[in-house]
Amino acid sequence: MNVKKCPAASLLPRGKKGRVQAIHELLTLLYPEAECALDFKGDPFRLLVMARLSAQCTDKRVNEVSVSLFKKYPDAEAFARAEIAELEEAVKPCGLYRTKAAQILEMSKLLVRDYAGEVPSSKNALLALPGVGEKIANLMMGDVFGDPHIVADTHMIRLSGRFGLTNSVNPAIVTRDLEKIVPKAEQADFCHRMIFLGREYCKAQNPNCSQCPFMKK
Repeated sequence: MNVKKCPAASLLPRGKKGRVQAIHELLTLLYPEAECALDFKGDPFRLLVMARLSAQCTDKRVNEVSVSLFKKYPDAEAFARAEIAELEEAVKPCGLYRTKAAQILEMSKLLVRDYAGEVPSSKNALLALPGVGEKIANLMMGDVFGDPHIVADTHMIRLSGRFGLTNSVNPAIVTRDLEKIVPKAEQADFCHRMIFLGREYCKAQNPNCSQCPFMKK
């Protein structure tokens, strides 16, 4: 794999654990509020649905679509009763709408049937839900249930490679690599802050290295 390295990487400690600590210290100063960019209003089910909609879609678009979506379908029971064609139309702006709508509908039905419409707090139970993979399950565990995990989204994968924290672009491998070097209690916050950095400076195309705070530290 040929990963473009961050020019500031040479300025950071050589050991990966020390490098993570230095990165997170600066990111904490830059982004003291380490919050999920999805505006789920503290509702676990809302975050579950929004996280599924965010695949290959921006969080900004998901936040916009979710305003009307949750007015029409406020909870798992309402989603479980949805007509698939209407649900597809409601989530269409997020892309991949047929797959997303079908999985959200089936997920909602399962939650109503097996969990009285509530989101289970077990990672294994989350992974058994339609459309939920490790990234979404880890996000839920950290942001809802107080059990921080690595959330290997596209920003995390890109930045972790550029900072020399992993040599892979495989989400499962990146997750395992980062779990070894990011302290457990900091994993969710570290990921949120890395995502903020990726959106603001370290973009996939034309990263703004000249203005990056890591080049000025």
